Amino acid sequence: MLGLVLPLSAQDISLFEQFNGRYDYTAIGNTLNQAENNIDQSFCSLLESSSANLSLDTDNQIIKAYLYWAGSGFGDTEVTLNGTPISSEEIYTVTYSDVFNGQLEYFSCYADITDLVLNDGNGTYVFSDMDISADLMSNPGYCNNRTNFGGWSIYVIYQNDNLPLNQVNLYQGLEIINRNVQEKEIILNNIDVIDNEGAKIGFLAWEGDNSLNYGESLSINDNIISNPPLNLAGNAFNGTNTFANSTTFYNADLDVYDLENNISIGDTSVSIKLTTGGINENGGFSADLIILNNIITVLNSQLPDATIEVNDYIVNCGNNSIELFYTVNNFNSTDILPANTPIAFYLDGLLIGQNQTVNDLNIGESESNNVIVTVPEDSNPNLTITAIVDDDGSMSGVVTETNENNNINYFDIELLVIPDIITLPGLIGCNEGFETSTYNLYEALVNLEYDEDNISFYQSLEDLETTSNSILIPSNYNNTSNPETIYVRLESPPCYEIYQFQLSTENCPPYVPNGFSPNDDTFNDWFNIQGLYDIFTEHQLKIYNRYGDIIFEGNNEKPWFGKINRGLNNHGKTVPVGTYYYILYLNDPNYRPMVGWVYVNY
Repeated sequence: MLGLVLPLSAQDISLFEQFNGRYDYTAIGNTLNQAENNIDQSFCSLLESSSANLSLDTDNQIIKAYLYWAGSGFGDTEVTLNGTPISSEEIYTVTYSDVFNGQLEYFSCYADITDLVLNDGNGTYVFSDMDISADLMSNPGYCNNRTNFGGWSIYVIYQNDNLPLNQVNLYQGLEIINRNVQEKEIILNNIDVIDNEGAKIGFLAWEGDNSLNYGESLSINDNIISNPPLNLAGNAFNGTNTFANSTTFYNADLDVYDLENNISIGDTSVSIKLTTGGINENGGFSADLIILNNIITVLNSQLPDATIEVNDYIVNCGNNSIELFYTVNNFNSTDILPANTPIAFYLDGLLIGQNQTVNDLNIGESESNNVIVTVPEDSNPNLTITAIVDDDGSMSGVVTETNENNNINYFDIELLVIPDIITLPGLIGCNEGFETSTYNLYEALVNLEYDEDNISFYQSLEDLETTSNSILIPSNYNNTSNPETIYVRLESPPCYEIYQFQLSTENCPPYVPNGFSPNDDTFNDWFNIQGLYDIFTEHQLKIYNRYGDIIFEGNNEKPWFGKINRGLNNHGKTVPVGTYYYILYLNDPNYRPMVGWVYVNY
């Protein structure tokens, strides 16, 4: 690599996918370079295709397969594998500037090809149609700097019941070291080392040169690693393929190393450090350009992996209690998830409910349950519940898991808020005595569309909300106070509407009969003025004979039964047949005295 390079940009390598169970992996791949570009500058273009063989034991069940391809330039996202067009799912890039040759771009792509590998199985895989010729021709810096490269690899994750329980972590991105950035440390998280026996780590890197190994090293947890004779301690990135025992994977590396003596039980992360750059045999400074694409670890693991999903919920109108239905899974695991694993439910960081698992969950098992949580009264009706499994209510877990970052599930919930109470026009009834009247409550609903089966009436809002003590005969209801508020519940699934209206009484004009017969036959025996007694309680009734003499005075407690109680004579006697005259003082500011006649007959 020649020339002066300036700072680079890249995508940090991070966890892409994790597999827990009886899993392992293998990899195949090949270069598109005709030879190592740092030795032979006779070529600049790449091969049109290359191939590699996949050979899996029949007991190995393919779980996932990914295709990676990389090269110089801005990237080709459409390639072909075994005659099948493949489109990139994501492209990673890195750029550096050369003072003589300008901007130089490098790329890497990947695609999920699980279905293709399941279909094609073992055999030869041919990679083709990656065309970066335009980039190589437009910028001579790639070939001048001897960083013209292209290559591909397939990673296959497989399951075998004879394997130990492993945790396979696949990390990917695109990071680079060179003469300007001579050291890089990458921290791999989400590691759970239960047993380091048989542990291994694999790398896919691009553009390493076998002949450019000045100051080059690859270390794990500060221990320089090697895999002789392919990968010496001072030349880790040298165009080799461990799986094929090949030294002709030009300007690419597909290698795997033993981790057993480089990690310790209890580790939760691994430090990867790469270096390059040193004094060459001519006394000058030289450094390789190494682009790291992905890292994969295989560790023995016997841990559960608790996840939770809120599947459904039930809310009631105007109620801030929510019944949640959820499922706890132990899918991506290598051990039993114990019973009584705590579960916590939060709203905006506030603990609103707790529960725990009931049974031990074996690998791959689930358990469904429900819990009632209560949110604060003033909560926004559109809210998000946070469910966390393996949480004791203090945001702390009690179970060590394969993945401590997948215990949370967010679930949106809409409370059923009762609309504001709508006030309807009231009903006014004639006072039938003691300020009571008879009402047909349905008459207050004349402007509503409803089915009587969906309507109910209540004397209090509390009864309405609990559907208790509804008014049994709304069409014939006597008020219990004056005025009285009646509440109406109209079912409107999934909730209901509330209306209210007022009942009030008024004193209506009395009806005065034009005769009665006080003969003690229990029929029409008294001067029964309808709508007067116990209504106009302060009234005065005066009766006169045809001579204008007052013969009777009465009030609310003293109706006229045809007997005389005024004048000098005949006190207590029944009046003779004839016409008599009355003045009725209602003593109500809304009414004038009523004057008329009544005929008494026997």
